[in-house]
Amino acid sequence: MVTAFMIDIPLMGLLNDSLNRLFMNGVLVLSLIPMLNSGAGINYGLPIGISAGLLGMCLSVNLKLTGYIGFLAAVTFSLPISIVFGYSYGMVLNKLKGKEEIAGVFIGFSFVFIMSLFWSIAPFNNPQMLWPIGGHGLRPTIGLNNYFAKILNNLWLINIGQFKISIGFLITFLILCLMVYLFFKTKIGLAISVTGENETFARLAGINVSAMRILSTVLSTALGAVGICVYAQSYGFIELYEAPLMMAFPAASAILIGGSTGRKASVRNVIIGTFLFQSVYVITGPVANTMLAPGVSEILRTVITNGIILYALLYEGGKTSIEQKYYY
Repeated sequence: MVTAFMIDIPLMGLLNDSLNRLFMNGVLVLSLIPMLNSGAGINYGLPIGISAGLLGMCLSVNLKLTGYIGFLAAVTFSLPISIVFGYSYGMVLNKLKGKEEIAGVFIGFSFVFIMSLFWSIAPFNNPQMLWPIGGHGLRPTIGLNNYFAKILNNLWLINIGQFKISIGFLITFLILCLMVYLFFKTKIGLAISVTGENETFARLAGINVSAMRILSTVLSTALGAVGICVYAQSYGFIELYEAPLMMAFPAASAILIGGSTGRKASVRNVIIGTFLFQSVYVITGPVANTMLAPGVSEILRTVITNGIILYALLYEGGKTSIEQKYYY
């Protein structure tokens, strides 16, 4: 922010963009909490949930539903699909205990390409979704301007001078955060947390560890589906094919920079981390383009994203080594 002020970049515009990106990306980051708290690690298989959300939105657009009905229909269609995807994903991860994160990366990548095949042969019939030549297969980018683009961004939008904030978007994000927070205060939520803290103790307490891990995966996948619906309506487009491929990594970076240990996370970590990460994301563009060379901003963003994940992995690895040394 100081650098932006020194080179005369409007700070209010940066703040507006940071808040908008917080609400836009926050639900995707929020989706990482259940699996982290169950001990399954960071959900690098987030593209699975994203794919469910994309499919739900495509169904809504194919039916030519618009406005709030179109957006709510997209979310509604996404949820049962994400439950099926999440349950299958959870079953696979239960076979790979201790390797969930690396498995999630490869499963997520593979699933994106499986869905790419599906997008090319999907039997949708809305001409605005299909390739103009041939009339078969979905376009890589589907515009939402005629459907539910920025439906939350413009909900109860308040302008105070140069400061702009959508109260509706803010409330939607906070409600989802509150739901996750309250869920982990319930008996099932506490059982998931206990499973993540100490699996042996959880078993002795009569908790079905495998079921809790699968449930956390389903919840993460469902939240990921809702998250991409929120993201897409704000972005104004549905992006298919390889677009979801790398979306798990910025979300992982955000929750780690917010204070998550990589083993446990809270709603506070999500809010703080997403705001900080997206603020850096917003600021690096104009600052890098002004002080360095055009195009450098994307390189810096990639370095920051992967650097945070690498630091977290090294930190956790060092911490684990110390714990093992102390234990033995």
